[in-house]
Amino acid sequence: MTTDIPTHTLNDGTVLPQIGFGTYPLRGVEGVEAITSALQTGYRLIDSAVNYENEHEVGEALVRSEIPRSEVLLTTKIPGRFHEHQLAVQSVEDSLRRLGTDYLDLVLIHWPNPSVDRYVEAWQALVDVQERGLVRSIGVSNFTEAHLERVIERTGITPAVNQIELHPAFPQVEMRAVNERLGIRTESWSPLGRAKQDGPVGSEAVLSAAEAHGVEPAQVVLRWHVQLGSIPLPKSASPERQRSNLDVFGFELSEDEMGAITALGRPDGRLFGADPDTHEEM
Repeated sequence: MTTDIPTHTLNDGTVLPQIGFGTYPLRGVEGVEAITSALQTGYRLIDSAVNYENEHEVGEALVRSEIPRSEVLLTTKIPGRFHEHQLAVQSVEDSLRRLGTDYLDLVLIHWPNPSVDRYVEAWQALVDVQERGLVRSIGVSNFTEAHLERVIERTGITPAVNQIELHPAFPQVEMRAVNERLGIRTESWSPLGRAKQDGPVGSEAVLSAAEAHGVEPAQVVLRWHVQLGSIPLPKSASPERQRSNLDVFGFELSEDEMGAITALGRPDGRLFGADPDTHEEM
């Protein structure tokens, strides 16, 4: 598998591959093996989080893969219980130790947790650790337009990334437009949605496109993300599925195929009702 994956340049100049590898809930020996396989398959953007409880596994996998640190982009996320400024700084420093590295490529605020209302403080902490050289790029996850505008107004610094729930059942048309207007790159968590027969992957829109292009349904959905300009972060412990998920740059969906997949969206399309204005994760 080639590692020559097309890239996006973020608003701070950092370059990210157009597809990455999600690591939740990969843990333990099997987690290390799966993440090592993903790296050896060709993934170079690895997405983790403090609350995934697998940063040690990600660091171990990087060592086992024997891929130079400079060729891999490591992401982690600050949990809600660390939003106070000094705790957010501590969270980053702790992640560095667990991952066994002296810098991170991307750190995100995992959820805004609006009832606690300290996400601006956490954002300022990320600005500070970036200035110290501990982090190359900083961003957010699950932020709405109001959350984004508030952190930008208060600090003058625009997030490089906003990682949001995005899949055909919940295409986030409005939020993607907000990110684009602000110059923020969208990343997609759970990019396949419910990857079962009754989910988007089993829909007629996806199956017909897969047949037309001679690819797997999951590849169609991931290609849909790529053509939207978002960065999908699929997770799989299967080496075969890892290779398949990464192999989405040899075909192109038509405008009609893209529209049919986007049309699968519905107002209640979230996987578990994770509305950033109400859902909180500490």
